[in-house]
Amino acid sequence: MKANAIVLFVRNFEACREFYKEKIGLKVKETDEGFVSFELEGDQELALMSLEAAGQMIGREEIQPDKDGAHRVLLAVYVEDTDKTYEKLKQKGVEFVRPPVTQPWGQRTAYFKDPDGNLWEISHFIGEAK
Repeated sequence: MKANAIVLFVRNFEACREFYKEKIGLKVKETDEGFVSFELEGDQELALMSLEAAGQMIGREEIQPDKDGAHRVLLAVYVEDTDKTYEKLKQKGVEFVRPPVTQPWGQRTAYFKDPDGNLWEISHFIGEAK
């Protein structure tokens, strides 16, 4: 099996749409009421769906749009240089929850969240930890 899309159900659809388009710089692939997808590398995509649209499509009892919850997912992407990407995203107004740090296994990581609180990791491997 191959995953072709990551779909995030979001409470603040417009703020998240603008975040991924303007601050992260993803190219819009498709739009519909309460839905937008962005192109990722290859034939993959990242999609956002409002909680209301997801509730209509899947069922409100499953989506529970009125219930708050803890983070259940971390989305991780590799970049060429974590520090350069960190600085570029900070200049665009992305708020990081943890700046770049070298992990003991040699991966340089940094963490940010989108307007809905979805957590992202950007990273690259540098070989030996410093």
